[in-house]
Amino acid sequence: MPATEAQPIAVNPWLIAFSVMLATFMEVLDTAIAAVALPYIAGSLSASNDEATWVLTSYLVANAVILPASNWFSLRFGRKRFLLTCVTIFTISSFFCGAAPSLWLMLLARVVQGAGGGALQPLSQSILLESFPPAKRGVAMAVFALGIVVAPVIGPSLGGYLTDSFSWRYAFYINIPVGILAFVMISRFVHDPPYIKNAKPGPFDNLGFGLLAVWTGCLQVILDRGQEDDWFGALWLRWAVFFGVAAFLWFILHCLRARHPLVQLRTLKDRNFAVGCVLVAMFGVTLYSLVTVLPLFFQELLGYTAFTAGMAVFPRGFGSIAGMPVIAFLGSRVDPRYLLTFGFLVYGFTALYFGNVTLGVGPLTLLVPIVITGFALSFVFVPITTVSYGTLKNNEIGNASGIFNLLRNIGGSIGISLASTLLTRRQDVHQNDITNNLSQSGSMLQERTHQVQAFLSHQTNPANALGAANEELYSQLSLQAHLWAFVDVFRWLAVICFASVVVVWGFRKVKPGKPAAAAH
Repeated sequence: MPATEAQPIAVNPWLIAFSVMLATFMEVLDTAIAAVALPYIAGSLSASNDEATWVLTSYLVANAVILPASNWFSLRFGRKRFLLTCVTIFTISSFFCGAAPSLWLMLLARVVQGAGGGALQPLSQSILLESFPPAKRGVAMAVFALGIVVAPVIGPSLGGYLTDSFSWRYAFYINIPVGILAFVMISRFVHDPPYIKNAKPGPFDNLGFGLLAVWTGCLQVILDRGQEDDWFGALWLRWAVFFGVAAFLWFILHCLRARHPLVQLRTLKDRNFAVGCVLVAMFGVTLYSLVTVLPLFFQELLGYTAFTAGMAVFPRGFGSIAGMPVIAFLGSRVDPRYLLTFGFLVYGFTALYFGNVTLGVGPLTLLVPIVITGFALSFVFVPITTVSYGTLKNNEIGNASGIFNLLRNIGGSIGISLASTLLTRRQDVHQNDITNNLSQSGSMLQERTHQVQAFLSHQTNPANALGAANEELYSQLSLQAHLWAFVDVFRWLAVICFASVVVVWGFRKVKPGKPAAAAH
C-alpha cells in the first residue's frame, strides 16, 4: 500500500470537504473583516488608531503560537474532538469580541479567538488531504482554496457593508451562525483515522511551546509596530529583535534534539515539502501585500470609502472562482510545476500592469487585471499544496500542515509590513526627488502657480490666494509622490513573483494525479 494512500472512509468526502471548508472560511474571513472595522472599533472603544491595531496583533500572535502545536493536540485528544473544540472557542469568543465594552476586554477576547482559530486551517487541510485519494487531491484542494483565497477578497466588502449599515460588532457576530453550522457538519461527517485513534504523542513540549510563543510574538509585534517606531531606531525594538532571534534559534535546536518536540522539523528533510514551505512564504508575501495595498490605493489616492474600495477589489473573487474548475481539471493531468509557473508569471505581469497606474484611473480600468489576479491565485494555491504534501506519509501531514500554514501566515505578516514600510519610505524619497528637481524660479512652476492663484482668487480672499495656491501645489506634489510609492510596491511584488518561478523548479517532479515516492 503506498505511503500516501488515503484511509478508507464511509462518508462522502465532499461532505467532509464542505464541513472543514466552512471552518476555514470563517477564520480567514474574520481576519479580513476585522481589518476593515479597525477605525470604527477605535472610535467606539475610545482608543487611538495605534491601540486599535492590537486587535489584529493579539489575534495573530495567538494564532501563530497554536498553528504548529495543533498536531500534538489532535494526536492527544483526537483530531475531530480538537477541531470541534476550536470551532466552539472561536464562535463563542466571536460573540464576546462583538459585545466587548472596552478595548482590553476586546483584546482578551481576540487572544482567545486567535487560539481557537489557529488550528482550524491545518486541521481542515490535513483532514481534507487524507479524505481523498491522491488522484483527487487536486480537485479537493481547489474546493478548499475557495475558503483561503476568496475569503480575504470578500472580507473588505462584507466588513465595509456590515460596519456602514449596522455596526462593527456585526463583523464578529457573523461568525456565530457559520460556526454553529460548521460544528453540526463536522460532528456528523468527520471521523478520526486509525492512526489518530491509536496515537501516543508523548508528553507536551512545554519548553518548545514557550519558545514558540516568544519568537512568534516578538516577530509579530516587530512587524506590526516597526514602521511607526522607526524600526531599529527604537531601543525596545532592538531588544525585541534580540529576544526573538535568540528564542527562534533555541527553538530550532530544541526541536532537532528533543525526543518529543512540539514541531517535528525533520519533516523538512523531504525536498518537496521544504521547497513548498519557502514558496508558500513567498506566496503569503505577494497575496497579502496586494490584498492590503489595492484597497489603500483606492482610498488614499482616489478618495473611495472603505466599502467602495472593497467593492472595487471584489471582482478578484470571481477570478478565483472561475479558476477553480480549470485547476481542478488540469491538476490531475499537468505537471504542477507548469501550473505554478503559469500562476506566478501571470500574477507578476499583472502586478507590473498595476505599476503603470495614474491618478486618472477609474474602477473599470483595473477591473480586468483584478479579475486576472484572482484567476492566477487559483494556479498557485492548489498545486503548491498538493505537490508539497505529495511525498509525505499520512501520519506526517498533520505536523507538516502546522508548519506550512505558519509560514504562509508569517509571509503574509512580512508582506503587509514590507508594503506599509515601502509606501511610507518611498513616498518620502519621491517627494524629495521631485522637490530637488523642481526649480522654484522655473517658468513652468511659476506659470502653474499663477494659474492656480488666479483661480483661487475668485474662491477666497485675493490676499490669501498665493498661499492657498502654494498649498494646493504642494498637496498635488505629495499626491504624486504617494502614487509613485504605490508604483514601487507593485513592481517589487512583481519581482517577488518572478523569483518564485525560480523556486518552483526546485520541486521534484511529481506525476499528475499520483504521489511521488516518499523521499527522506
